[in-house]
Parts: sequence; C-alpha cells; structure tokens
Amino acid sequence: MDMSGLTMGYDYLDMAKDVSAAKTKDAANAVNKNSTDEELMNVCKQFESYLLEQVFKEMQKTISFDDDKKSSSLGFDTGSDNSLTEYFKEQAIASIASTSTEQGGLGIAQMLFEAMKRGQS
Repeated sequence: MDMSGLTMGYDYLDMAKDVSAAKTKDAANAVNKNSTDEELMNVCKQFESYLLEQVFKEMQKTISFDDDKKSSSLGFDTGSDNSLTEYFKEQAIASIASTSTEQGGLGIAQMLFEAMKRGQS
C-alpha cells in the first residue's frame, strides 16, 4: 500500500496557516490616501475577519477531546495530529470568521474604517 500521498496534507496545513495573514497584509499595503471608501472598508473587513479567525482558533484550543475517541471504527486517526483534519478545521474557522464579518461581525471593521477616514483628512 502506497502511503506517500499522506504527507501532502502537511503542505496544505502550512499553506493554510499563512494565507489569511498574507492576504490581510497585502490588502493593507495596497491602501493609501487615494484609496476609495470601498477599498478601505474591504481592508478593514479583512482585518476584522483575520482577528476573529485568531480568536476562534484560540477558543478551539480550549476544547479537550477524549482520548477514547482518538481513532475511528475504521482505524483512522481522528485526533488533532491528523494534518488533513487540521487543514479542514483551519478552512472552516476562516470561513466562519469571514461570514461573521460580512454579516456585521463585532463592528471592529466599521470603527477602524471611521478612524482611518478621520486620519486621512
């Protein structure tokens, strides 16, 4: 049985950890005094989404799992060591954070937007 493909999940996990931070950093670098309100608000929403993502990840760390449930009935490891499971957890958390921000979130994006607009004038 060829198991070489299983290590591929580690690459995805490393990539997923850096994607949100890189997108937020790139968007923030693109904002300048000539940016439109829409571009500025987009960056503020990305920042709020990234912040919520980090909060959700820290909250998830506080949940303990029973050692009895570490392996499924098929013998696959379903614990937190499984890189593919971690990858999908990362993606789910990012999606929840993004959706939450788009639906109003905590209001951090709006406050940041207003503060940045005051600073530009």
